[in-house]
Amino acid sequence: MPWRISTAMSERFEFVMLASQENANIRALCRRFGISSRTAYKWLARYELEGAAGLGDRSRRPHHSPMQTPLKMTKRVVALRRQYPEWGGRKLEQRLIDLGHHSPPSPSTITAILRRHQLLDPQESSKHKAFQRFERAVPNELWQMDFKGDFAVRHGRCYPLTVLDDHSRFVVGLHACADNATDTTQMALVPVFRRYGLPAEITCDNGPPWGSAFRGFYTRFGVWLLRLGIRVRHSRPGHPQTQGKDERFHRTLGREVLRHLQNPTRAMCQRRFDEWRTVYNTIRPHEALGRKVPAVCYQPSPRAYPERLPEIEYGSAELVRKVRHFGHIKYLGREYHIGSAFYGLHVALRYTATDGLLAVYFGQFQVSQIDLTKK
Repeated sequence: MPWRISTAMSERFEFVMLASQENANIRALCRRFGISSRTAYKWLARYELEGAAGLGDRSRRPHHSPMQTPLKMTKRVVALRRQYPEWGGRKLEQRLIDLGHHSPPSPSTITAILRRHQLLDPQESSKHKAFQRFERAVPNELWQMDFKGDFAVRHGRCYPLTVLDDHSRFVVGLHACADNATDTTQMALVPVFRRYGLPAEITCDNGPPWGSAFRGFYTRFGVWLLRLGIRVRHSRPGHPQTQGKDERFHRTLGREVLRHLQNPTRAMCQRRFDEWRTVYNTIRPHEALGRKVPAVCYQPSPRAYPERLPEIEYGSAELVRKVRHFGHIKYLGREYHIGSAFYGLHVALRYTATDGLLAVYFGQFQVSQIDLTKK
């Protein structure tokens, strides 16, 4: 039976005083105080060594914990978190493995270490909504491209252009552009194409400079991609999840980079983008890749960028028309609108399985259709 909590110190002191007397009957005193002989001799030993101070309660925490994380590893976890302040337990565990630590703490233990050192943001939610991931089978089958929201910098604004490989999440392009005009976007993409080659498809948002899925609207930028043999796709209006991987990348970019920039120039933004892109592609583990880094899942495209745009050629038997002013072509005495972005270029008309319906091709891609039955 334990000591009564309210008078534990006084009862222990009274007991040791009585038990310390010459010829004291320890067993009888134990029965009177309702304690075991083991407890009695423990308090007598403490009183002899420490006096009355030894009769107080002590922490039940063990003197040695074989499962406790070593101090050196704890310091390594804290240092990594400070180096990558947005990374959680799973990413930090994988980074420790990549650095040669064969038995790092588990993600939950790492989270506990971060919490003890007050390195967790109390606003961060620990709940993650599960969702189904879809990705292309091989690298360069599809790239996702978009502008992150622009922000003010010294002497202007910055428009971050992001280009992401759908299969590997490898960031092929991250540029601090001065605007989102066609010429600026093309100039940013050319070095990307030179280094990584051409993808089969690029999916973009709706609006300038990309164009729109609405009524097959093309821009000069979209036509430039078509001439390079790249199919242009657009997210459905009102459905930004079509660009899900790039949208998710934008959140990561904002959290890990943009919010830490203070009154930068565009050049400063670009230097920070370049540094962080290396971390993202080669160091930062990615959950969707089984905690591998994107660089191990990506390979450049075998389709090299042509320094001169290839000519669009059609078969001798095809119905070829040149796009005139205002984006019109003429066929059977009538004019049909194809798109002003194709002005000066040639398109081919091909009959379809539907009577009176012709498909309009620019190179290998269908870009429109005309219905001969309508006025």
